Amino acid sequence: MEKTAGRNALGEFAPEFAHYNDDVLFGENWNNQDIDVKTRSIITVVALMASGITDSSLKFHLMNAKNHGVTQKEIAAIITHVVFYAGWPKGWAVFNLAKEVWQVGEGDAQTNNAQENSAQANNTQENNAQANNMQGNSAQGADDKEAAKARHAASMIFPIGEPNVAYAKYFIGQSYLASVSTSQVGVHNVTFEPGCRNNWHVHHAKEGGGQILICVAGCGYYQEWGKDAVEMKPGDCINIPAGVKHWHGAAPASWFYHLAVEVPGTETSNEWLEPVTDEQYGKLK
Repeated sequence: MEKTAGRNALGEFAPEFAHYNDDVLFGENWNNQDIDVKTRSIITVVALMASGITDSSLKFHLMNAKNHGVTQKEIAAIITHVVFYAGWPKGWAVFNLAKEVWQVGEGDAQTNNAQENSAQANNTQENNAQANNMQGNSAQGADDKEAAKARHAASMIFPIGEPNVAYAKYFIGQSYLASVSTSQVGVHNVTFEPGCRNNWHVHHAKEGGGQILICVAGCGYYQEWGKDAVEMKPGDCINIPAGVKHWHGAAPASWFYHLAVEVPGTETSNEWLEPVTDEQYGKLK
């Protein structure tokens, strides 16, 4: 997670505090791998609630928890549990904020349906396996993939969209595309299944142009030609100037989705180049 709120608000007035906020708290601490981000998000919500902080900062962390997979039922259970230790009025305050972030059943119905569909699929696969073991194994893999996709979709605030058929020839693996905005500035949600990545490509423009990537969920990579790949996690933002050869995609074992923001420019175009080879991709740290 990368944040610049400290420098934006206090960079001149309190630069040391801004450094601690952006580089230590949201830099080193939030990116520590000993605790997964979902658990860390829950801990933060509980700490703020227990401290009686129910302003916009708590709402931000509630939204962050949602973005990292906390469902409506889970947040309701978390707040209810903490109420007995932190106090009833704090619970009311936090529930009012949480209702602004989650719809009733949000994140839960899709997950439950995915689990039920997966269970039904598994039963079908067992029956098929008795008749044809190879066919059963193939079906198992397909259903597992769909179940993983459904679980991932349940944790997202933007839709996955439809298979990215129009650009499929420029991708290795399956990607999905959903338009978020098509007026003023184009904004699209691009979802990559594990291991999926696009080809090397360049955004051209006579003036302006380029692209901005904002990771919203999962884990992926961005790499410019001649440079090391940069890992992308939720909250990370990459600014891509026009004329820079690059690629981006999912980590080998993680779904990944980012918002792609089209930077306005004149005489803009995209040039698709060679695929990212397995050897190049295999060097990711």
